[in-house]
Amino acid sequence: QVQLVESGGGSVQAGGSLTLSCAASGSIFGFNVMGWYRQPPGKQRELVATMTNWGNPNYSDSAKGRFTISRDNAKNTAFLQMNSLQLEDTAVYYCYYNAAGSQRTWWGQGTQVTVSS
Repeated sequence: QVQLVESGGGSVQAGGSLTLSCAASGSIFGFNVMGWYRQPPGKQRELVATMTNWGNPNYSDSAKGRFTISRDNAKNTAFLQMNSLQLEDTAVYYCYYNAAGSQRTWWGQGTQVTVSS
């Protein structure tokens, strides 16, 4: 089992920035993928950004150029720096952990990000 603890959500005005973090513990896999998905109000969960522990990032089109994902592998922690936040970025952001090459996936409890005008 993998436990995920998220932090860093909150409220911000449009154009502002927030940083999310997610710390994994438990049965850490040697090859893994960490990142975030989000679920806007009334919509389905969608990819934001992920990164393998060997350094390959993957961004949604909406995140490219505004969000940056990074990892501290020694601490099994992933970070999502979100800049130029827009109203449509309002969502619950879920940390994601996947044992690379498998269907084994874990989710964080979710953290609310609210962007206001």
